[in-house]
Amino acid sequence: MTSVNPEILRWARETAGLGIEDAAFKLDLKAARGIPGSIRLAAIEGGEKEPSRPLLLKMAKAYRRPLITFYLSAPPKKGERGQDFRTLPPEHSRRDDALVDALIRDVSARQEMVRALLEAEDEAVLLPFVGSMAMRDGAEAVLEAICTTLKLDLFKFRNGDPSDNVSPRKGFEYLRECAERAGIFVLLIGNLGSHHTNLDVEIFRGFALADPIAPFIVINDQDARTAWSFTLLHELAHIWLGQTGVSGEKADSAIEQFCNDVAGRFLLPALDVRGEVQALRSVQFEELVLHVNQIASERGVSSSMVAYKLLQQNAITRDIWTRLHSFFRQQWIQKRQAERDRDSEGGPNYYVVRRHRIGARLLSLTRRMVEAGSLAPSKAAKILGVKPSNVFGLFGDVTNRSPRTAA
Repeated sequence: MTSVNPEILRWARETAGLGIEDAAFKLDLKAARGIPGSIRLAAIEGGEKEPSRPLLLKMAKAYRRPLITFYLSAPPKKGERGQDFRTLPPEHSRRDDALVDALIRDVSARQEMVRALLEAEDEAVLLPFVGSMAMRDGAEAVLEAICTTLKLDLFKFRNGDPSDNVSPRKGFEYLRECAERAGIFVLLIGNLGSHHTNLDVEIFRGFALADPIAPFIVINDQDARTAWSFTLLHELAHIWLGQTGVSGEKADSAIEQFCNDVAGRFLLPALDVRGEVQALRSVQFEELVLHVNQIASERGVSSSMVAYKLLQQNAITRDIWTRLHSFFRQQWIQKRQAERDRDSEGGPNYYVVRRHRIGARLLSLTRRMVEAGSLAPSKAAKILGVKPSNVFGLFGDVTNRSPRTAA
């Protein structure tokens, strides 16, 4: 058997955000002959001892790497995220980075499988809008191109009646349906399969994989529902710019501010706010909070986005905006915790939740290919990000069929 390069072992552990002792514990590498597990692992990483195959299998699972990775001649070059558009908080950890990298690797692998499937079945179509625009074209032109291609309508986003409060869920589903109809896969993913790996929105809010055949957008569903539409439009701007990369909560870079501008111009046009400017210059903070919440509810967007738009329109100062942003974030954290407490008492049906996260386009394509015999249920499970035993349940087929008998 080909020997393993010890450098690969160290690289895999470190990029998983694990120290030597934490890794030994996760690998269940116990003391032997008086030598602690961490010392034994260090010796293996130092090339003093060859790792057994069972240990490599444990490493593949703990480090979230395919087994074949450990037989590479050298660590791969960094480039898993595409461009990194984020401005990260100073307290972010290596573990956070490792989780984001693992998520992007997983979705990229699923995207490659989808692209290969479309090409094999002669269904691959080059999407001309991917990379069709540039920042020099201006935010308004990019938004117009997106709206024209996806047939977006602000009136329909607001459920046909701008005088009523907008449902964030219905508004998002409208945008998602338009994007998927045009050929873009939109997924909701906020962790790596368990709440222990939940990704904070400051670390990852969304990312775009700007492939001309199978473009993917992933939105962190740990974020507030009212923010999903904004993130989707933000990532659509990246797709139109032809940029693969990951975005965070803060938008300090020029490209992130540009994509925010594109999203904001659709969800909250300048004219919507201009009438509010004069009235907001003299109100107290508590009254301002209530007013911003009212605008957000009426337009189907997050309160933080309304505050940001008011800052752009010079209706509030940066200090007030910072205070509002902090207030709304704390408000959201409390609401999120309350939702988790309710879910722990008995959440919604597994398959309902999974279908919503996967999206209609990916689910429909996968089901059609499985039923046509072009895709094995085991591969369908990898594309959908579920266990093989759950594939037919996702399809709504709960008869006697199983992945084993259907294959």
